[in-house]
Amino acid sequence: MVASTVDLAMEPHAGLPHLREVLLFLVLAGVLVPLLQRLRLNQMLGFLFAGALLGPHGLGRFADEMPWLAWITIPRAEGVQALAELGIVFLLFRIGLELSFERLWALRRWVFGVGSAQVLCSALVIGAAAAALGQPAAAAVLLGLVLALSSTALVVQLLGERNAIATPVGRSTFAVLLLQDLAVVPLLILVGVLAGDAPGGVAGLLAVATAKAALAIVLIYVLGRRVIRPLFRTFVAARQPEVFMALTLLCTLGIGALTWAAGLSMALGAFLAGLLLSETEFRHEVEVTIDPFKGLLMGIFFLSIGMGVDVPTTFGTQGVAIVACAAALLAVKAGVAAVLMRAGGLPRGQALHGGLLLAQGGEFAFIVVGVAASAGVVAAATGQFVLAMVWITLLATPLLDRLGSLLAPRLDPAEAPAALEGVQDAPPLDGHVVVTGYGRVGQLIAQVLDRQQVPWIALDNQVAVAARFHREGRRVFYGDASRGDMLRRLGFDRALAVVITMDDPAAALAAVRAVRGAAPGVPVLARSRDESHAAELRAAGASLVIPETLETGLQLAQNVLVRLEFPVAAAAALIDAERDRRMA
Repeated sequence: MVASTVDLAMEPHAGLPHLREVLLFLVLAGVLVPLLQRLRLNQMLGFLFAGALLGPHGLGRFADEMPWLAWITIPRAEGVQALAELGIVFLLFRIGLELSFERLWALRRWVFGVGSAQVLCSALVIGAAAAALGQPAAAAVLLGLVLALSSTALVVQLLGERNAIATPVGRSTFAVLLLQDLAVVPLLILVGVLAGDAPGGVAGLLAVATAKAALAIVLIYVLGRRVIRPLFRTFVAARQPEVFMALTLLCTLGIGALTWAAGLSMALGAFLAGLLLSETEFRHEVEVTIDPFKGLLMGIFFLSIGMGVDVPTTFGTQGVAIVACAAALLAVKAGVAAVLMRAGGLPRGQALHGGLLLAQGGEFAFIVVGVAASAGVVAAATGQFVLAMVWITLLATPLLDRLGSLLAPRLDPAEAPAALEGVQDAPPLDGHVVVTGYGRVGQLIAQVLDRQQVPWIALDNQVAVAARFHREGRRVFYGDASRGDMLRRLGFDRALAVVITMDDPAAALAAVRAVRGAAPGVPVLARSRDESHAAELRAAGASLVIPETLETGLQLAQNVLVRLEFPVAAAAALIDAERDRRMA
């Protein structure tokens, strides 16, 4: 009877595979994440701990002896592996979405200069150390490259929690992470080459794989640019959220399937899909659409990472060596990154803070090392050792971030300028104006701001309008201004003002409420249809409301009075009184 109960607990659901694992993860996401947020702890680290505790190397190993544990643990990693792979796909898609050519060009000196130097120098030092410890040449090269990368998901989340992405440290760190994200693509190809058994040696395999990958990437990119934008413009015009979500998933998984069919990874295809969409006017809407899924899937990914480390066994036999190597990795990467950031123009304290942020191993180490270990490029014991080492560095990152925040002000004089030529060239996200609705009124406001050299960014829910002006190089994006998460993408909480110019009264009212609810201190100037609509907007929190029909009528009435030989001052006083009466 006990055996049958255990078997029932361990078996996948007949209709929905891995239903128990999915339900357990949703419980963790629904309970663990709010608890961690209340305690101000990083949620990705929480999933790391949960994976180690509840996975097959933690409490899950006792499920056979204690059947009830099968319901609150994940005894087999296969239960979340498929969902974790989707998390990887969406992580690469989001990286591609962030890697617009505009952003790369604005940060070119930091991305391709400091970023390339950081990866190469760190890989050289780490690879040399691995070779000195007895690793074969192929394994040493692979470990050096993969351990030179940092955790984009963790670092960006830490910067976002402190609203520090727009600071000099945040921008320079983000620039280095962009280069590391670009390096993931050739690294994935290299893993496949080193794991291959085809004749011709590594050089031949690398040449064939590189040529094949380059051809596939170019074809997908060229065809994608001709297909994706017209596809979205055609079907998004109906403004149905489910259609937009379906198209986003179709592009991500469809291009991923194409790269997989070409012998490359689905993650590489998702990266290309994100890069293609980053150049369109739909970029911000896509970011908002995938955000909830990305958070959940990344949680599953970090949960699977925690499950992949045999903490009791590995630390029980090699705990001291793992901690020592993890400390050495943190020191090497922090030192290399800090020196390069200092050479790039950051003050000493900020350079040290950036180095500490980039010191950990990255989440891709769990993918690359796992594949390399299964292919025999890296020994299984070495793989577990490296994964445990990276696991420790991830756990140490929030503490290193706090340490950098404390040390930076002490090391930098108060008068030290944040000399960041390349970083300061980034598109402005502070001190700008957000214009919602880019019709005639929105265009007029943008033209006035341009003449006064005031940066602005606009949002419009008409696909044709956003597409037309985006093609002309203006910062106009497609999206719904009534969604607070969409406005947050435009940096409205750091804007000088938000101007609401939409024709739709309900949409304008929802936009005012969204802005006022998330950023009470930002001035909100709104256009209303009439006096009653103006009263609703003011009640919702608008700082200033201009009723378009009222003002048009009052200006015409004032000119009529002047034509009838009323004194100008008297006519203006009468109109002001009429305005006050109607607005009241």
